[in-house]
Amino acid sequence: MAKEIVNNTGAMYNALTNGSKIVGKIFADSDFRIDGEVEGTITCNGKVIIGQKGVLKGSISCVSAEIIGTVEGDIIVSETLSLRAAAVIMGEVKTKVLMVEPNAIFNGSCSMRDTSAGFAVE
Repeated sequence: MAKEIVNNTGAMYNALTNGSKIVGKIFADSDFRIDGEVEGTITCNGKVIIGQKGVLKGSISCVSAEIIGTVEGDIIVSETLSLRAAAVIMGEVKTKVLMVEPNAIFNGSCSMRDTSAGFAVE
């Protein structure tokens, strides 16, 4: 009898779809995409993506993030934070690298430094 070999080449990630809402704390070991609404905190050991219809009222602490939707709160990213053209950010940002596309809205403060100096994912 032949042994079946399963190859999983797809990336593991979590998702909250449009029309869904979470109130509370989210902890994720792998990437997390938000296309719904979150009121609370997201702590992720991977990348957090806030999709175009995604809304976060709270805070994010992660390795990297891509914001296309809306975030009202603090963002701590140990590597790269990307704000896409449709992004709306209101709050404090701490990151190593900040990339902002034209037309993104960022109202708040930003601190940037090398991750060896401090911004670890909490």
